[in-house]
Amino acid sequence: MSAPEFERAWAVADQVEGWLSREQARLLFERAAALAPRATIVEIGSFRGRSTIVLALAAPAGASVLAIDPHAGGDRGPRELAAEPARGRADLEAFEANLAAAGVRQRVVHLRLSSARALAPVTRPIDLLYVDGAHRPGPALHDITRYGALVAPGGVMLVHDAFSSVGVTAAILARLLGSAQFAYAGRVRSLAEYRRALGPRLPASVRARGAVAQLAQLPWFAGNVAIKLALVAGRPALARALGLPAGDPWPY
Repeated sequence: MSAPEFERAWAVADQVEGWLSREQARLLFERAAALAPRATIVEIGSFRGRSTIVLALAAPAGASVLAIDPHAGGDRGPRELAAEPARGRADLEAFEANLAAAGVRQRVVHLRLSSARALAPVTRPIDLLYVDGAHRPGPALHDITRYGALVAPGGVMLVHDAFSSVGVTAAILARLLGSAQFAYAGRVRSLAEYRRALGPRLPASVRARGAVAQLAQLPWFAGNVAIKLALVAGRPALARALGLPAGDPWPY
């Protein structure tokens, strides 16, 4: 898919509140656009539809785009973890309105469920999995493990807040470091890419290289944790000095 098509998609998605950066949106767009017709895309964590719109606009004709988000008003940001019904209703209304304005509402099946409860309806192999749900260690490990097991051979799993969120990074190290099924392909800021093996197991050499490459991200992870501590302490100037990009409220 051409650069102008991405630019048109980003012009729409960039109007929607969310944490997906332009560079990360491009990676999502490219991976969705490369899928075959009738492919299955699953997104865990939709918020107000920023990433959903990117995926739906890039997906080939006939592809299935499944967006999973309970819209309960919790797990929607670094300081908004607890559920809040009014916030959840506002997020759901914005999600529906944003998808409609982008012209993709009919392309997206939305499951207003937690990822744990939404697992049963996912009956087809997943060609592209985007994980950006609850960032606490337990839910993050669940999403990477249980949904990752449904990714088709050769399929792609993209994990947001990798090597940035403590919970997501802990889940990655527990499940994907040296994985026999998923090869680490790199990251765009905090969006890490993994590819499912075509066969039953990755070669030992690929697993070793992937483990080393992921461990090499830990200094960047430590820097992100330091930036977050500075922000929580009310020291934005220190956060900038530690590497927080100008204009970003949080390291993504």
